[in-house]
Amino acid sequence: MRLQISIRESGDVTILDLRGRATIGDNELLRSHIRELMAKGVRKFLLNLTDLRQIDSSGLSIIAKTYVSLRDQGGDLKLLHPGGHTLDVLKVLHLLEMIPTFEDENQALASFRPLSDVATP
Repeated sequence: MRLQISIRESGDVTILDLRGRATIGDNELLRSHIRELMAKGVRKFLLNLTDLRQIDSSGLSIIAKTYVSLRDQGGDLKLLHPGGHTLDVLKVLHLLEMIPTFEDENQALASFRPLSDVATP
């Protein structure tokens, strides 16, 4: 199954529900959604990985670069419920040590601080 993305909001957090496989041919969809949302001022992302069955290096690169970019802009990106192959890859690359990851959506949403509380350089 090709990558499918549903976008929803909870307060000031934008949740991207990723389903299927995030592989080289499909990752442009993820990149374009994130760029478009950031251009509209979105700075808080929760990537729901519950139904993401596979991710390759280009998908991981998009996630890591987005995380760094958002942090530099006073925003944040967090991961929700990675499993299977996706979890294994995130562990091997130590991305779970860098990007906050949650098993419960409510806990993940509660962990975001208001943008006004985020220190900016």
